[in-house]
Amino acid sequence: MNQRNLTLHSTLPKAADDSDSFIDIDRLIAILIRRSGSIALCVAATATLAIVYLLFATPQYTSMTQILLDDDIAKYAQDPTPVASSQQVDMQIASAVEILKSNQLALRVVDAEKLQDNATLLDPSQSPVELIKSGVKLIVSALAPGGPPATEDDARNGRRQKAAALLQEAVAVSRVNRSSVLAVSFRSTDKVLAQRITKAYATAYLNDQLNANFDATESASVWLQQRLADLRERSQQAALDVAKFKAENGLTSANGELMSEQQLADLNKQLIVAQADSASASARYSQFKSIVDLGPESAVNNAAISSGQTDNTVIQDLRTRYVSVNKREQEVTANFGENHPQAVALRAEKQDLTRQIYQELQQLTSSYRNEFEVARSREASLRQNIEHLTGKNSEADKSLVQLNDLEQRATALKTLYESYLGKYEEASQQQSFPIAKARVISEAGVPVSPSSPKKTMTLGLAIVLGLMAGGALTAFQEFRERFFRVEGDVRTILGLKFLGYLPLIGKAPRESKIFRPRPNPPVDPAEAAADSGATFERIMRIVLEAPRSVFAETLRNAKLASDVMFQGKSDRVIGVVSAMPGEGKSTTAANFAALLASSGKRTLLIDADLRNPGLTRMLRTPPQQGLVEAVLGEVPWASAVKVDPTTKLAILPVLPNDHLMHTSELLASQGMFNLMENARKMFDYIVVDLAPLGPVIDAKAFAPQVDGFLFVTEWGATPTSVVRDLLNAEPQIKSKILGVILNKTDMTELGKFTNFGGTERYRHKYVSYYTEETSKKREPTEAGA
Repeated sequence: MNQRNLTLHSTLPKAADDSDSFIDIDRLIAILIRRSGSIALCVAATATLAIVYLLFATPQYTSMTQILLDDDIAKYAQDPTPVASSQQVDMQIASAVEILKSNQLALRVVDAEKLQDNATLLDPSQSPVELIKSGVKLIVSALAPGGPPATEDDARNGRRQKAAALLQEAVAVSRVNRSSVLAVSFRSTDKVLAQRITKAYATAYLNDQLNANFDATESASVWLQQRLADLRERSQQAALDVAKFKAENGLTSANGELMSEQQLADLNKQLIVAQADSASASARYSQFKSIVDLGPESAVNNAAISSGQTDNTVIQDLRTRYVSVNKREQEVTANFGENHPQAVALRAEKQDLTRQIYQELQQLTSSYRNEFEVARSREASLRQNIEHLTGKNSEADKSLVQLNDLEQRATALKTLYESYLGKYEEASQQQSFPIAKARVISEAGVPVSPSSPKKTMTLGLAIVLGLMAGGALTAFQEFRERFFRVEGDVRTILGLKFLGYLPLIGKAPRESKIFRPRPNPPVDPAEAAADSGATFERIMRIVLEAPRSVFAETLRNAKLASDVMFQGKSDRVIGVVSAMPGEGKSTTAANFAALLASSGKRTLLIDADLRNPGLTRMLRTPPQQGLVEAVLGEVPWASAVKVDPTTKLAILPVLPNDHLMHTSELLASQGMFNLMENARKMFDYIVVDLAPLGPVIDAKAFAPQVDGFLFVTEWGATPTSVVRDLLNAEPQIKSKILGVILNKTDMTELGKFTNFGGTERYRHKYVSYYTEETSKKREPTEAGA
């Protein structure tokens, strides 16, 4: 076939319905069926190795416990902590995993369980491979230069460290999904020891958490106690420095403030009140003074304003009387005239009332002037006092700056002391509550079955590896598959007509070295017959003794192809060629000629393979003259011909001649041309067994005298590239090829090399049309001259 590689898409032309298919499923299935033996062999080999491993492997037992990391356990003994982020939780769990894997924890387990003297842990039973490794290490250590002898303490410590290292190697810690649960497991050859160590690991981890919390709290308490003593002393000293500085600088204070500052604040408040009073008194005085300055008449008219701003009832009464008198005077004047005595009396009373109102306004103005003078004097006095105090405070500003600094330092030390005191009390309380933030939620138990080796998984893995190895071997075999296998290979690779399959006849007694991929490859039946003493007559009668066989049907197809090609031509020269030696062309030529002769055609079979005359060697009696002598004109060519009395097949042999150098020139000579012209006149068919195309050029030299060629190639043996390159290099021969015959076909394996739908896969349905057994036995007879 054309390099039957295990590819996903073939480079060969596909049918129309498969043009869009990326994976050729039919071809893959065909390859798997064809290579099922190789795959089964690989699976059987890996399964055998797995069984051997299971028989010799030391069983391992695994015990497991689960530890929950829970911060809520200590919520009653400690203040609640903020909710941690997912990253912080992951870091916490990762830290716990590393603690469980640490050497320090392993040493604690060793000491707790006294594993430094445990022979099961330190010297476990070993597999054959491990025993070999141990022996090599022992030899190397014996040959290596030794140091000073170890003491008993050193040896004990060495066993302790070795046991811890073995624990670290055998323990496994993993997080259970995304939870805060850690799964701790330990494997050992002793199931009870595995349970003990796993339980000891959980206990050691909880004790480690308790010890770590206790040690941290104790260390914090000691440190805080030292810091508190220092802070207390420094805070007291700072307070004393503040008091001393105040006393030295006269900075007395009350309610946390300096006396001078309190006095100044009070004076400022009084000054504000005095300024308001002075402004109010000044306004009243100015208003009344302006009324008085306008005279008595104006004073009477404005008496209502002044009386509204005061609480003087005298002016109010006078004002009321004045209004009443004025009204009566106007009525009398209107009724009796201005000179009426009563009108004159009323006008005199009005003047007296005006005088009285004016006198009252003058008295009020004098009173308001006195109030204004008093308020202004008080305001001036307050201003003097404030200026005096401000001067004294400005002198104490520098002292106040230093005082503030001392007070701030004293306050900071006091606050820090109070903070550390609270932390110290908290640490003391936590020290009295030794609670670990973890607990065991699944106790370690004694395993009931070994965890390693896992028989089912090992066998399953072996089968999978066997299938993978079988697949790799199948791919390798398919990559090496570069031979003709089915009809489609011939048409696709060579572009020639396919005539059929010639089944394999017999097995080879020795292995051929020319393109033989199978352990016991078939060889040319003519060569096998010659080695076993079979005669030419026996070999050529294969087609005669089994006329209804696949072998005979293929040759009939070749005859039909020649009849169709040379229709109307009375004489036909058909050459039988192959690419490489040993492909069975001589047997094919003999049986094809016998088929033609048995059908009543005058047939001449010429052995033209001058270098290796296989047909001539199969004759029972070696000939005395042959083709070479006839071509050279030494004898008439008809005298060299032998005739089979049964089939009337004429045979022109050739005498082996090692001194014959230029065979191609002999076949292309005029003598050969004359011989063929004479033979054409006497025979209907001339079948010429020519030399292979690969080794020599004899067939190329004889090609002009051939009407058509039958190309014979060995099934599953001759590389496709060799045949393709030889035919492409000889277009004169390729153009005359009637068809290709696949010889030595293993009919039982043929169906495995075609896809579903290929005609080869359904050859089992043709059995009713073929009969491989011979119809009757014929005794071989020697061909006559």
